[in-house]
Amino acid sequence: MIAPFEIIAFDADDTLWENNGLYLGVRDRVKQIIARYGDSASMDEQLDEIEIRNLKYYGYGIMGFILSLVEAAIAITGSRISAGDISVIVAMAKDMISAEVRLFNHAEATLRELSGLCPLILITKGDLNHQQAKIGRSGLSQFFREVDVVPDKTRPIYAGILEKLGVAPSRFLMVGNSIRSDILPVLELGGWGVYIPNDFTWAHEMDELPQGFPGRFFELEHLGLLPALIETIGS
Repeated sequence: MIAPFEIIAFDADDTLWENNGLYLGVRDRVKQIIARYGDSASMDEQLDEIEIRNLKYYGYGIMGFILSLVEAAIAITGSRISAGDISVIVAMAKDMISAEVRLFNHAEATLRELSGLCPLILITKGDLNHQQAKIGRSGLSQFFREVDVVPDKTRPIYAGILEKLGVAPSRFLMVGNSIRSDILPVLELGGWGVYIPNDFTWAHEMDELPQGFPGRFFELEHLGLLPALIETIGS
C-alpha cells in the first residue's frame, strides 16, 4: 500500500493508450463520404448532436458511434446516401474493433512500478466485449487486480465500486484524461484525482479544471511523472 492510498485506479482509453484519434479518423472518412452528396457546412455540429443524443440509447463504444454516424449520414444527405456507402461506414466498425492498441509512453513502466506497491484497478467505459479484448491485447491486464467496464462514470458508479472493494473515498486515487468522467466525480466523493491531459480527448469529456479541492487534485504532463507524485503525496 502507498500511503494514503489503498487503491489506485486508471482510466484506459486515451490515458494508457490512444483511442479517440481512431474515432476522429473514422469520423473524417465518413465526412468525406457525406460531402459527396452536397452541402456539408454544418456536418460537424450535426454529428456531435446526434452522437451525444444517442449516448442514452447506445452508451459509449464503437457500435454506438458507428450507428450514430449512419444516422447522421442519412439525415445530412436527406436519405440520399447509397446502401453501398452505408455498408462502407458499417465496415469501419470492424476495422476499429481489430485496430492495434498503441500504448502511450511510460504506461507499462508506470503500471509495473506502481503495481508492486499498491493494488491497481482499471475503470473504463464502453462495450464490454470490445474493452475486454482491447485490454487483453494491450498486455497490461497483468497489472490490475480487477477491471470494471461501466456504462458511464458518475458519482454513484464510483461509489458502488468503492463499496464493493471496501475502500473509503479518501483512500482512493483515480488517474485519467477526462475531467468530466475521471476526475470530478471522484473528487466530489472525497477521493483524489490525477488529470493527464490528452490532445485528442473528446470535447464531451472536457470540463473546467476543478476548484475547491486543495491537495486532492493534481495535473501531470505524462504518466511517467505519476510515481514521483504519489511518493511525494505519501511522504
